[in-house]
Amino acid sequence: MALTFLIDENVHPAYATQIRKLEPSIVTRIVGEPGTPDKGTRDPEILNWCEKHNFLLVTNNRTSMPVHLGEHLSQGGHVPGILILNPNLTIGQNLAELILIGLFSFDGEYQDQIVNLPLSR
Repeated sequence: MALTFLIDENVHPAYATQIRKLEPSIVTRIVGEPGTPDKGTRDPEILNWCEKHNFLLVTNNRTSMPVHLGEHLSQGGHVPGILILNPNLTIGQNLAELILIGLFSFDGEYQDQIVNLPLSR
């Protein structure tokens, strides 16, 4: 079974569009869509939502997300994982990484971790 992704509102919507097109088995939602956190929702609340709904967060947030994750974990929370896109990769390269992760990772593989793309260097 494929993993599930929540695309942060600051990530270009082409990511969700392309994942849905290229690999529809990966459930991909965007912040602000019905049933997801509203646009403008603070990061700690996004992490709570990801934990509750078992979604990995896909984001560009390299600065404050480690702090928010640390606070979330210190309060006894957990998240399926946070995937940080690489600005030095093309959208296509980042998408390929996300699709590989979505299809071939096992449940819990990235729990409580921040993973910077690409997985291999």
